[in-house]
Amino acid sequence: MNAATDMNREELGNIMTVRTKPAALLVAQSNGHRDDEGESKMEPQVGLEFDSAEEAQEFYSCYATQVGFKIRIGQLYRSRVDGSVISRRFVCSKEGFQTNSRTGCPAFIRVQKVDSGKWVLANIKKEHNHEFEASGEICPPRIQRKSFPTPRSSAGGASRTGIRSHEDDSPSDIVDIKRLKKEEMDAAGGPVGEPYKGLEFNSANEAYKFYYTYAANIGFRIRIGQLFRSKHDGSITSRRFVCSKEGHQHPSRVGCGAYMRIQRQESGRWVVDRLQKEHNHEFETPTDPSRLVSVASKGYNREEGSSVLENLDLVETNGGLSLVKRVRESNIGSDWYNVLLDYFQSRQAEDTGFFYAVEMREGKGMNIFWADARSRFSCAQFGDAIVFDTTYRRGSYSVPFASFVGVNHHRQPVLLGCAVIAEESEESFTWIFQAWARAMSGCRPVSIIADQDRAIQQSIAQVFPGTHHRFSAWQILAKEQENLGALLSMDAEFKYEYETCIFQSQTASEFDSAWNMLINKYNLRENAWFKEMYRMRKSWVPLHIKGTFFAGIPVDGSLKSYFGTLLTAQTPLSEFIVRYEKGLEQRREEERKEDFNSFNLQAVLHTKDPIEEQCRRLYTITMFKVFQKELLECYSYVGIKINVEGAISRYLVQKCGNGDERNTVAFNASTLNISCSCKMFEFEGVLCRHTLKVFQIMNIRELPSRYILHRWSKNAKYGILRDADSGGGSQDYKALMMWSLREEARNYIEAGAASLERYKLAFEIMQEGRRNLCWQN
Repeated sequence: MNAATDMNREELGNIMTVRTKPAALLVAQSNGHRDDEGESKMEPQVGLEFDSAEEAQEFYSCYATQVGFKIRIGQLYRSRVDGSVISRRFVCSKEGFQTNSRTGCPAFIRVQKVDSGKWVLANIKKEHNHEFEASGEICPPRIQRKSFPTPRSSAGGASRTGIRSHEDDSPSDIVDIKRLKKEEMDAAGGPVGEPYKGLEFNSANEAYKFYYTYAANIGFRIRIGQLFRSKHDGSITSRRFVCSKEGHQHPSRVGCGAYMRIQRQESGRWVVDRLQKEHNHEFETPTDPSRLVSVASKGYNREEGSSVLENLDLVETNGGLSLVKRVRESNIGSDWYNVLLDYFQSRQAEDTGFFYAVEMREGKGMNIFWADARSRFSCAQFGDAIVFDTTYRRGSYSVPFASFVGVNHHRQPVLLGCAVIAEESEESFTWIFQAWARAMSGCRPVSIIADQDRAIQQSIAQVFPGTHHRFSAWQILAKEQENLGALLSMDAEFKYEYETCIFQSQTASEFDSAWNMLINKYNLRENAWFKEMYRMRKSWVPLHIKGTFFAGIPVDGSLKSYFGTLLTAQTPLSEFIVRYEKGLEQRREEERKEDFNSFNLQAVLHTKDPIEEQCRRLYTITMFKVFQKELLECYSYVGIKINVEGAISRYLVQKCGNGDERNTVAFNASTLNISCSCKMFEFEGVLCRHTLKVFQIMNIRELPSRYILHRWSKNAKYGILRDADSGGGSQDYKALMMWSLREEARNYIEAGAASLERYKLAFEIMQEGRRNLCWQN
């Protein structure tokens, strides 16, 4: 159990705003009634289900506003197994006695995460020990996240929170503030006039620009308010634009009721159907509309009266829109720089291969990257498939710590570098990827698993052109729940057909056909998220991923976190270095144990096939067991030659008694090249049962060396250079040679310094070795 800390709860309670209806209100109409805005007056009750903890928070905040109190985020509870949040409490803002305004109020709700992924209201206390305030309006209260705890990942910045809800809607729904540059705002909405009911626009974006320009000319500023969705397909049907002084969540707000609401028509146009022009505050001096902007931001969720367009950019992210300061600011506390730099300098004194870099911007520290010699050396062997692990983005954090992780020859995670991210922009991610590439002597991975955010996508494309970027599995699942959650949970047939399309399509045409069937059958043609995910299908659909080497990291999962729960984004500065080094040593000790086992133990052979003995001799124990499983399985398959084209024969390989599982294997008898439609070798680097069956049919007694990847062998750790051709390319190998020798020398020095006698022997051997090298041409 771990109470949420490092957060001023009173402050968080005072800045809450929710921009959309919680789904719990939508699915529980029978327990309450609705007004014409589509809201429910339902009360909380044990057993009520929510798609997420945030949705439960929105619901409780809405209820609180109706009754006349405010809420805060209370304790959270974590799993002892993996550290994930499994329970949350939301409490009355007067809970506790930390300030004079609090009365120790016991009212709260607690939601618990269940196996299905839903959050269920498990406990509730409705009684308060204080007078209620005047109840607020029935529409949902508005929740803004405090700026520093959670720079939301694309998985979290979706359709339920204000301006971050546009990428999953059709183009006419999108309020594309990214394009509201000065020249556009000068001409926004055509002739500036008074809004009135019945006024039509071609798009929600056009309506926003019109109201924005009108507001600037009058002397007030606006924010994007609620949106309302269709019960049928989830598309946006209505939007509200409100005065920036709407609500009471900030001292600058005075509960102004002015707003303009637009409704989508069947024609696709948008019409003003509700309008409130009266304000309850003085106007500011009318301003050039190209200069002012007052939309709540992702990283800077506070009312900044001086915000001007020169200092702010509204940019599109994966989950919606974010207001980003052009003058970049760091989310890293200043103390972190001092602690980490001291640590880096001490490490460099011990490890001459230690690399670190700090981005400086106008004299201020920004991003930080580091990698020790062991990580840099490991990249030479295991830098072909990497994971850019940004787990910190999934929840509240005190420092945005990220890591580059590969897969070693024992299928264990291996550290390839670390970073602390100043702010989530394309510039930051580009700098971090470039720093990693420099540390790894220009290494370009074959594949990388990283989040879907546009900033990360563009940075990878820029720094690693040609590298296959695969989206993080957890993020895909989260986005599916946000955009298709209702269909997936309520329509079993859709869930089956959707998963069949994604996971069982064998060809591109088969996938396209199944995808189009889903679009037509379930009326998803206007679902912008569905369109976007099809466009990016090569980054997440197994069919398109399996042709690229990903070291066998499952398509429906990810690599195990390198540091686990030992080092999380909530780790305090005082413990960070100690936990970091402890986690590093634990992982490397696990690798040493597997190295020892692979060289000193032998797996049991189950056949008399010489190929099995060949692979046992070369592979690590872990990888031999992977291969051995495929070899044993191949005995229950049959192969039938279906055609011959020159030297290439094609076989249909299927399991005995199971006609559903069929794969095609192409075999070239002259070169011994072989490939299978299942793409296991391309994806994992180990031959599949189907190819092994054809090798058996052709009486191949030894696998060609190209099908036993060096990276999976016992000697992988010692470099790829032992078998390299000495005839050329030595300049390309220089860095690898230095790292390989340095790693070997480190072990040599440790052994030689164990005693005076060993030192003398080691020194003599070293001198003799140096003389022998000097005699070489």
